[in-house]
Amino acid sequence: MRFTLRQIQVFVAIASNDNVSRAAEALSLSQSATSAALAELEGQFDQQLFDRHGKRLRLNEQGRLLLPRAVELLDRAEEMDALLRGERGLGSLRVGATLTIGNYLLPLIVSEFLQRHPESRVKLEVRNTATITAMLARYEIDLGLMEGLVVDRELETEQWVEDELVVFCAPGHRLAGRETVDFGEIASEPWILREHGSGTRETFDQALRHWPGGVLPRLELEHTEAVKRAVESGLGLGCLSRLSLRDAFRRGSLVPLETPGLDLKRHFCFAWHRGKYHSAAIRRFLDDCRAFAAGARRSDEIPLPAVR
Repeated sequence: MRFTLRQIQVFVAIASNDNVSRAAEALSLSQSATSAALAELEGQFDQQLFDRHGKRLRLNEQGRLLLPRAVELLDRAEEMDALLRGERGLGSLRVGATLTIGNYLLPLIVSEFLQRHPESRVKLEVRNTATITAMLARYEIDLGLMEGLVVDRELETEQWVEDELVVFCAPGHRLAGRETVDFGEIASEPWILREHGSGTRETFDQALRHWPGGVLPRLELEHTEAVKRAVESGLGLGCLSRLSLRDAFRRGSLVPLETPGLDLKRHFCFAWHRGKYHSAAIRRFLDDCRAFAAGARRSDEIPLPAVR
């Protein structure tokens, strides 16, 4: 075999970072050693794997074909290394989740996973849909738990559980207590919404696609809890997952406004790179997620401990 695992590690790191110096930092190597390893790999096979644009390196067609196989090789090598060291655990796992899943479901799932597999390690990244999608595409994480529409040909998705957004207000709002409201009654209200790039905002905007003029957000925030606090303060109406609002509705600190004219349904889903090798850790974690939501028609029906 004419290549080494170190050369493959360097190739994958540069592909993920588009930059030799950042790849060297990620691998704890010098920049010269990193550049040399890539040059040796390309020279041995007389194949250029990147297009050079100044200090940036972008995968060319040959590099894109190699990348998923290189990542799988490293994943399998890590499993072999663990077995040779006498480890019998599932190994490490890098999971990314969008905010609703990451804040309300993932901590419980990971906690149960680690209790059953104490030898394993899990690294969590909680970001919006656009960021998690980009991380999956660059192989920075093994698995994504998403709540927005995933539009990337390099990624594969699997539906997990249905979710639904709901419009809500403070209990002192003039519309609080109404069983249903027509969207025309609330379109001109001030709105507190998630930022563009989030799955929640994408679902809300998609539901309003036939509504002329849409709404004018008073405030756009990156965190679900910040949206809830702003609405509780009386700054306007919000729209978030019922899952994230379940305890607030139970306490009465926020009030739902049902809008039958808006389709606010969506699905939580799993996502991974099409070329990603499913290690034992990934397979077991996916099984645990499916079991966690089994029997629930919708995300807010999954049994969870109440937050006081």
